[in-house]
Amino acid sequence: MRIGLPKEIKDNEYRVGLTPGAVKALTRSGHHVLVQQGAGLGSSISDEEYIAAGAEVVVSADAVWATQMVVKVKEPVAAEYHYLRADLLLFTYLHLASDKPLTEALLASGTTAIAYETVQTESGQLPLLIPMSEVAGRMATQVGATYLQKSHGGRGVLMGGVPGVAPANVVVLGAGIVGSNAARVAVGMGAQVTVLDISHERLKYLDDLYRGQLQTRISDQHTIEECVYQADLVVGAVLIPGARAPWLVTRDMLPNMRNGAVIVDVAVDQGGCIETTRATTHSQPTFVIDGVVHYCVANMPGAVPRTSTFALNNQTLFYVLQLANEGLDAVRKSKSLQNGLNTYKGLMTYPAVAEAFDLSYTPALRALE
Repeated sequence: MRIGLPKEIKDNEYRVGLTPGAVKALTRSGHHVLVQQGAGLGSSISDEEYIAAGAEVVVSADAVWATQMVVKVKEPVAAEYHYLRADLLLFTYLHLASDKPLTEALLASGTTAIAYETVQTESGQLPLLIPMSEVAGRMATQVGATYLQKSHGGRGVLMGGVPGVAPANVVVLGAGIVGSNAARVAVGMGAQVTVLDISHERLKYLDDLYRGQLQTRISDQHTIEECVYQADLVVGAVLIPGARAPWLVTRDMLPNMRNGAVIVDVAVDQGGCIETTRATTHSQPTFVIDGVVHYCVANMPGAVPRTSTFALNNQTLFYVLQLANEGLDAVRKSKSLQNGLNTYKGLMTYPAVAEAFDLSYTPALRALE
């Protein structure tokens, strides 16, 4: 199979879809990999490393996108929609439930699109979302600590406090991969941490793990309000696989929050779990509403691209090889890849996205018949 690796063009996105190690695994299996010149530079990977791994480096994005399968990190932006076509297999993060224009472009083009974030094992795990959720969760606390500084518009609170002065009050909405990693870093920085979730099992896990170093609360509207109003930093870490995130913090709650408090909404890729969330970029990462600083960068792990690229490839390579070796037969054989299939020949094959935009839904296997 001819496989294309384009350079990401989203604002401040420096990750890349394949490492040289992944390229070598593909070329050793007999596949031809075309890499756009400079695609890996943002992750400190040179063209020479790709060439040594057996890839062909080309200048043109057109040549890369003309291959049978394109492996990316982020969803195509509007400037890339014209590359979409019926005989293309696209494997990348898509987050379609919060992106109607891209959904319409994929359906109109007939592209076969498999989303990293909806590849789901029979046990319910999301193996291709986990590594970036780990990165984003840990980053959320780091970013929050930075924007709590007065020079960045925050309350001027040090995360760990000092002897005789209270630490920052950090509230994490969600105890999944993002939330547990955000809590881990916040506890490590010495903050007072409260994690909310609807799952008693997840809260019990964190309670057992941290042995009193953080508080756990069952999430309901009253408890959310009680905790958020006292928070210096709120981390939005809610995930409903493939679907739009629910609003846990509403617009009318903001005036009751502390002036200079910071919200980091990691759920922004799925529309955000804060009503006032709107996607921002690394070049313009924040905005302020009612004195509350909002950080809603939709590709947070792109700020640490080398770590993110290698962490992502550790998980994606298994599926990339399956698709390269077997094509759509790999999807027919794998329940995980069937879950990942979002569009095929103009059909919407992921139920949550169909529901979000009131589209007809066709199960993956039926579409592939």
